[in-house]
Formats: sequence, structure tokens, C-alpha cells
Amino acid sequence: MINKLQITFLLGVFMMLFSGHAQAQLQQGQLVDGIAAVIGDEIVLESDVSEQMNYAKQQGASNTDKCEFLENLINNKLLVYEAKKDTLIENQSARIKEQANAKYNQLLSQFPDEKSMLAAYKFRTGYEMKNAIEKIDTDTYYGQAKYQRVTEKADVTPNEVTDFYNMYKMQLPEVKDEISLAQIMIYPKLTEAHKEELINKLKKIKQDIQAGESFESQARIYSEDEGSAANGGLYKNINKGQMVKPFEAAALNLQEGEISEPVESEFGYHIIQLVRKSGKVYDARHILLKATPTDDEIKTAKKKLDSLRTLIIDGKMTFKDVAFRYSDDKRTKFNAGLIPGADGSSKIERESVPGTISYELAGLNKGDITTAFEDEDNRRKAVKIVKIEDVIPAHQITLETDYDRIKQMALNKKRNEMVEKFVNSKLPTTFISIDGRYDSCNFKANWKKESIKK
Repeated sequence: MINKLQITFLLGVFMMLFSGHAQAQLQQGQLVDGIAAVIGDEIVLESDVSEQMNYAKQQGASNTDKCEFLENLINNKLLVYEAKKDTLIENQSARIKEQANAKYNQLLSQFPDEKSMLAAYKFRTGYEMKNAIEKIDTDTYYGQAKYQRVTEKADVTPNEVTDFYNMYKMQLPEVKDEISLAQIMIYPKLTEAHKEELINKLKKIKQDIQAGESFESQARIYSEDEGSAANGGLYKNINKGQMVKPFEAAALNLQEGEISEPVESEFGYHIIQLVRKSGKVYDARHILLKATPTDDEIKTAKKKLDSLRTLIIDGKMTFKDVAFRYSDDKRTKFNAGLIPGADGSSKIERESVPGTISYELAGLNKGDITTAFEDEDNRRKAVKIVKIEDVIPAHQITLETDYDRIKQMALNKKRNEMVEKFVNSKLPTTFISIDGRYDSCNFKANWKKESIKK
């Protein structure tokens, strides 16, 4: 159930709405319809309001107050409008456009053809769908950037945390069964023979291109990069520092039109063609062959992890030290392997633990460590061992057991109050026009209402 208190627990109201908007709008594909509101030169469509309500219902919300959903969208659009005027927020329109094209191609790779994808997402043309993705990503980027700018100095004292708890403790939800987990993850290493096989295949593809085949056609046939293969391997308007270092170093050392020798990166092996370079921005095509390990290579990785697990169990090394020295998971290796929960803490609702890990944990207790098992991380095959650091039974939130969680709630409430104050300060100088069908709404903010002609 969504209420005012629950919304303050989120990382800003707009975060929830933007994530819903992205999914809902791509599901519906309704882009041309009635205008619900205009904020500066930003527009909220009537379908935006309906889609937010539908998305919230899918997430279990019982609130169906259309006025509240519209006001949240207006708040978000005002942040976007102000962000675009903020000279300290970088204009990333080129990157966002390229990102939208990559997302479009990635979605396309999941369908037999473009017509099937457009029908599934209810778009008439690829151009229309790309524009929709770009619009969503633009709003998300600017909304988040402005939210962070407005709230960057937000902080709460211990007294404020206590005051927040005392004020809302009767409304705080019960915490479900939770678990704290740590992991050590490694990507299986390819044998030298396997690496040579991939490199030789890329060299043959390069020879075929130099003999007359087009780079684009070869990328569509052979590249395993879902984001660019359907587009002939092309990435446009790449900013320096955007790609992984081996890719960028190779690309920027080429002359326009030149093709690199095979290059190894964390994703696999590439050949790269520099298409255009202008200052710190460039276009490049590539063909990627992923470093997908064989069964034997996975077995070797499991054997290595199991031997490290034995060292931990025998007390010869700590889990923390092994994670730091051997884990390939950059998110957790510097934090004793602890897997972060949804709220940023190390506590994870037991029912939300991924199925593969949950299966391996069956029958284990606090302090136990799984044997090595195969999993997937960032679309790459990986091998892991997972330790149960703590088990927290379901309980009512208290300061003694959940101080960090309550502190985050109090901080989010303060951030939302800062955003609300910022929005109110902009109302007198921002053109805001709301459709007459919302005249009966009792908005929390003092929005100026000018009827939109139908």
C-alpha cells in the first residue's frame, strides 16, 4: 500500500515513477494522446498518468488517486525542466541517443525480426520506438541529476533519527525474514588453446573483410554483442572514457577506416574499426566473440574455489582476505564479499535471494559456506562460493536492531522535503498548465492552473 510515509522511504518519489514509466511506456507504446499538464516546455501525457497507475497496481499498490499520480509526474517534470537549465549538469544528449539505439538493438536481438518486436511493444516504426526509449532515458538522467544536486548536502543527526523513529514507529512495517550473505566469485579462465581459437576466428573474419566483405555484414553474422550486432557493430558518439580501457586504447590508436588486431577485454575478444574521430568523441564498429568458458574450464574454476574454501574452513585464511585477493566481483571484493541489499545495507529479504543461490543455501546455517557452484554475473558465466554471515528473523523495526535502516528512512524523508521546498520555490516563475479535467484535485503544492483547451 502506497501512502505518504511509505513514499518518503524511497530514494525520492521520482525514482519510483521513472522506473515504472520506462516499463509501462514501452509496454503500451502510447505516445500521441491527450495532454494532462505542461510544465515549462515539458509535457505530461494523459497516458503517462494512466500508465503510472497501472504500474503501481502491478506492484501491489491499492492507491488509485489519479490526482496524486499526476502531481508526482508534474514534480518530476519540473525537476527535469530545471535540470536542463542547470549549467552544472552535463548535457549528455549524444550519449543518451546512442544508449537508446543500443537498447533498441538489444531488444531487437530477442525477436526474430523488427516487425515482431514493434508489434509486441505496440509501436508503428523503429524510429518511433527509439524516440520513446530516448525520451525515457533523457527524463531519467535529468531528473536524477537534479534530485542529486538539490539533495547533495542532506544529512541527519542521531537525534533526528530518534525523532523520526518516535514519530513513525507505529506505522513502520514489520521486517520480513532476512539474511546477510558474502560471496567470492571468479570468472573461469580460458585455456590458451581456447583463446587461440577465438583469436584465429577473428583474424579470419578480418581477412574476409579486407578481401571485400563488409564489416557491417560480418558483425551481424558473427558478433555476440547484443547491443550492436544488429546495427552492424556500430557505436556512435562514444565519449572518451566511456568504453572499457582495452577497447578504447585500441580504437583511438587506429586511423579512420583501419581495423585492429584481436583485442582482449573483460567481455571477450574484439576486432575494432575506427569509423570517425572528432576531439574526444568517436564512432567505432566492433565484432565481439565472448569468452564463454567450456565445461572443463568451469570445472577448473570450481576446483580452485573449493580449495580456497578449504583454506577458509581450516582457518588458514579469512573469507575477507580471500575475497580481496581472488574475487572478480568488483562490487564486493573490497567489502569482505558482502552482497548489498536493496536498501544499501547487507541485509537481503530471504524470499528475494536469487533462485540459484537460494538452492545452494538450502539446509545451511549461519557461518556455513557453500561448495563452489556455477552462476551468471553480468551475462557472463561465473563460479561462486557464498557464506551465510547472519540470519535475521522477521521482526518489528526498532532502533536497537535497525538503526541504519531507520537512518536511511529519515534521510530519504529529509531529501524529499528538500525537493518539495525546491519545487515550491520554482512555482511562481514556472509556467504550469493543467488540463481542466483535474480541476477538482486537491494538490499538495500550490500549482498554478490554466485550463488546456481541448
